[in-house]
Amino acid sequence: MSKRRIQILEAAVRVIARDGVRGLRVENLAAEANVSTALIYYHFDDRAGVLHAALEHINHRAVRYTDPALTRSDPRSRVEAMLLLELQDIDEIRETSIAWGELRASAVFHHDLRDALRATTDAWNTDIATLIREAQDTGAISSDVDADATAERLTALVEGLSERWHSGTIDLGRARALLTDAVRLELDSP
Repeated sequence: MSKRRIQILEAAVRVIARDGVRGLRVENLAAEANVSTALIYYHFDDRAGVLHAALEHINHRAVRYTDPALTRSDPRSRVEAMLLLELQDIDEIRETSIAWGELRASAVFHHDLRDALRATTDAWNTDIATLIREAQDTGAISSDVDADATAERLTALVEGLSERWHSGTIDLGRARALLTDAVRLELDSP
């Protein structure tokens, strides 16, 4: 991917996180990215193209900051670490999380985003379910735990806790504590 395209996508994530999907105008994006509107149209065709590419870029950013969880030797702790890494008070992670929430919420009105969001959500659920199964293979998690359902509940909880944290209805420490408790309850249940 070209440096210019990445520059535009980084700016798109900033604008979405700051102003919402409705606030993403090609002219505003061009100003934020310090490029011409023509260059944005060259790379993305239209605003919808920017939104789809921004969603993909958000996913790449999330992989970058959650990958360290995969280096843990204990498969059970990988599950918890992967989820907790989504709740950090680091600018890039907060920005990514807010932009993801904005895109997810806007899919209610922008039906063209639904398939891409569904695919991304399914991939995240699959990643977590795979980690759960790896932990089951080692005996760290009971084989009675439904990996797919557990993964879906936990990723949905992360999204909800993230939204509450970003909206100021709970603080980060509380969000992380609730998630830690939920992981324990989900993974330790028979």
